[in-house]
Amino acid sequence: MPRWESDAQGRLERAALDLFEAQGFERTSVAQIAGAAGLKERSFYRYFPDKREVLFAGDALEAHLVAQVEAADPDLAPIEALLTALGNAEELFRPREYLLRRGRVIAANPALAERDLIKLAAVADALAPALERRGVEPGKARFVVDVVLAIHRRALPRWLAEPDTTLAQLLAEAAAELRGAVAPPAATPD
Repeated sequence: MPRWESDAQGRLERAALDLFEAQGFERTSVAQIAGAAGLKERSFYRYFPDKREVLFAGDALEAHLVAQVEAADPDLAPIEALLTALGNAEELFRPREYLLRRGRVIAANPALAERDLIKLAAVADALAPALERRGVEPGKARFVVDVVLAIHRRALPRWLAEPDTTLAQLLAEAAAELRGAVAPPAATPD
């Protein structure tokens, strides 16, 4: 690959994923990633502080979610504002195949799984103040964010496995499933 080809960051991300799958995260060096992307090692560090970050690049999702929550209809309940924001973020997610491959690499490496949780916590830390700016009490805001992220964790694997569905649809189904799980049982006629 020529060094002057555009999308150096994307090339580095794809090369890293290919190498992590082929030889494992621990056995892959930054120099190997850069070389596979047709770049010098120094170029890698222009985009990523370390090789773990190559799988977690970009703040576009966090910024999108915060902006969507802040712009949501004020009459929407906080949980609905967050679910709508996540449902509208589908176009920001990478192709499903990339996400499936990335998920397998992360699951196979404890350091990457830990980084994934740290990144998720950072998103939660950004969303709670967005809800607070909508008038939600701080403790409740964080609770709602955590519930919505749990709903998202339930819906995302389904979305990845079912290409003909939308993320918004599966988020709604997972939210309904949660509501059903916490609702009191229906009274049985005597």
